Amino acid sequence: MTVTATGSASNPTGAAQALTVGEWMARMDPVPPPALHGRLCELVAPWAALPVQEVPEACLDAGEGLLDALLTSGSTSRATALDLLAIDALVTYAFQAAADNPARLEERAARAMARIAALPAAIQE
Repeated sequence: MTVTATGSASNPTGAAQALTVGEWMARMDPVPPPALHGRLCELVAPWAALPVQEVPEACLDAGEGLLDALLTSGSTSRATALDLLAIDALVTYAFQAAADNPARLEERAARAMARIAALPAAIQE
């Protein structure tokens, strides 16, 4: 089942009934493994009260922030595995949620690629 941010035909229950970003994360169906789900909820907590329509941007912002932090710190050990999975999941969920608005999908993808390609900001300056 596809996770969506709004009530679409691809997921008529669960996350589709959410009103906020936080509720959307809490109601994901299927639910990711517990450790990953907990990390995802932690990472989007700053955006949790935003309307559910903000899920794509909240996930991209959270993923970008964490990726920037990992790249800046040079973290490449196994200890960062959960964070790397979380970044991948956040970007995936951002685009799954954004699929409810296909007219903006291409523009959103181009902007996300440009933002991610510009990381890490601290090293490039």
